[in-house]
Amino acid sequence: MKTKRILLAAALMALVVGVAKAQDDTRDALKSYSFVEAQGGLQLTSTNAKMDKLMTPTAALSFGHFFSPVIGVRLHVNGWQAKSGFSSVDQYYKWNYITPNIDMLLNLTNAFSSDNSGSHFLNVMVLAGLGLQYGWDNDEVKKLDPVVAQATKPWSDSRLSQNLRAGIRLETDVTKRLGFSLEVNANSISDRMNSKISFSDDWQFTAMLGISYRFSKSYEKPSPISLSLLQDVIDDQAANTATTQLVVAEKKEKKMVKKEISKEETLNLHKEAFYGLAVTNNSDNKLFEEVSKFLKEHKNAKITIVGYADKGTGNPKINKKYATERAENFKAKLVKDFGCDASAINTDSKGDTVQPFPDDNDKNRCVLIDGQGIRIYTETIEVEE
Repeated sequence: MKTKRILLAAALMALVVGVAKAQDDTRDALKSYSFVEAQGGLQLTSTNAKMDKLMTPTAALSFGHFFSPVIGVRLHVNGWQAKSGFSSVDQYYKWNYITPNIDMLLNLTNAFSSDNSGSHFLNVMVLAGLGLQYGWDNDEVKKLDPVVAQATKPWSDSRLSQNLRAGIRLETDVTKRLGFSLEVNANSISDRMNSKISFSDDWQFTAMLGISYRFSKSYEKPSPISLSLLQDVIDDQAANTATTQLVVAEKKEKKMVKKEISKEETLNLHKEAFYGLAVTNNSDNKLFEEVSKFLKEHKNAKITIVGYADKGTGNPKINKKYATERAENFKAKLVKDFGCDASAINTDSKGDTVQPFPDDNDKNRCVLIDGQGIRIYTETIEVEE
């Protein structure tokens, strides 16, 4: 129980120191990064047997994140084989195990260094964490004699154990993204996990070499304001070396660049087409070109063509017919001869009920074209880079 309290205290200390360091350091520095690491090495489960007989291979894979240059956390999964035995009869047995752990990491190099750029030849880290261990495939222990009864009972009770861990890491950069590490840690597990009863927790010790890949790095940028060198102004020697220091702030010159922006402008159209006594005697192609250009070159352009007739000739019924034909004929020519979209053109007829030119009877034999569209254009402006 005392061992567990020590490990938990170490983890809490790592958290407090790391948070304090992260809050205190506001210089241009590495803020955070994530990493993935693969490790391999040797494992030893301590027992009253020869050490060279207990060495077994172990491997690990971990995913982690450093929240500051000092403190991080990882999900670490390791396992493979463990071994125990009885030196009195020179008999040994092995089993498989897996240990998932959540570990807190404390980078001592960054914690006590004035340079938090994250680029050090050697990073010294301590770690502490907790997790679980599960074992299986312990059939070899059943072949032991005469201690089989003593050795098999703990394993049959439960194969799951707590795992408390503490350790140290040495990590060096190969490149900014790749690193090599050497890690040694100690793991406190249940007494039953080595299939031997000693009434105290078992210990597993691992030593592993690893290679890590770092990604998602973020940096804190420096303040944009910098100070020039202090200039000492020395007064006349007769004034007994009185000194005044001037501090001049450097102002960064603004750089202006040209940028093109898109703008929209709503435009209105009004045109008039006049006729003689005949209904379709208007052949002013220039007018048709102007109207068709407006329809084709402006966004969402629409026009309305309204036909009229004069009151001085005919009668209301025939004049209504003439006015309608003038408007429809004008639209038909726009569509057929000038390729305009018929859906963008509306027509109407006022006959002789409305006289747009009351002072000139003959001018009322006409169509009036009114429309609206949006002109899109670019404008060049200067902006600060």
